[in-house]
Amino acid sequence: MSATGRLLGSGRTADVYEIDEAWVLRRDREGWEDSAALAAVMAHVRAHGYPAPAVRPTAARTDLVMERLDGPTMLQAFAAGTLDPGEAGAVLARLLRELHALPGRFSADARVLHLDLHPDNVILTPDGPRVIDWANAEEGDPGLDWGMSAVILAQVAVSGLPLADPARAMLGALLADPRDLTEEGLREALRRRAANPTMSREETELLGPAAELIRSLATRPASAHPPTAAAPPLPTAFPTTP
Repeated sequence: MSATGRLLGSGRTADVYEIDEAWVLRRDREGWEDSAALAAVMAHVRAHGYPAPAVRPTAARTDLVMERLDGPTMLQAFAAGTLDPGEAGAVLARLLRELHALPGRFSADARVLHLDLHPDNVILTPDGPRVIDWANAEEGDPGLDWGMSAVILAQVAVSGLPLADPARAMLGALLADPRDLTEEGLREALRRRAANPTMSREETELLGPAAELIRSLATRPASAHPPTAAAPPLPTAFPTTP
């Protein structure tokens, strides 16, 4: 399938093109992504009420046609001053717990993991937050998913970037109730981030300080955790995937 519209955005490995007012095309630039497998995961969680975009099958292995969503990403909303970082962290925590409450596709003992849930992968639509970019999804223990989200935020929090302080506030809100973050999950998340070929050397060097920050926040006494901001309610139902 060829791109039928203008380029809407680019991530580390994929580009998103406009098809029409209702659909967009996500194309993997590296050529290794299995769009059918990706669509199957998204359709599974969506069928159980989770806020993932609707998807359509395509003939190309690396092309995925999915529902076009209106609204800013969580990161854009924060930059525009319309979303508090504490609220953002609370929404991420809510989305992780909602996802891990769903049944796995292949095993009753495993859960669907997103493994890239961060503020730039949540779109705030009029119907509520919607989770995009499921390319890393797999089944496993939820502690790994919590570890990945925590590490991504912590790497920004310990950097010299302008978003460092807000990222730390988001991380604190994410870990306001840290019971689902496990040491095993955190170690595996750190290992995977270190092995990620799309990360720069500077980003990789932040993993040690990031791990220290996560552990310090996760082991705070309950009285030291900040009040958790109320997360916007998730939609309770979605239309049938076309």
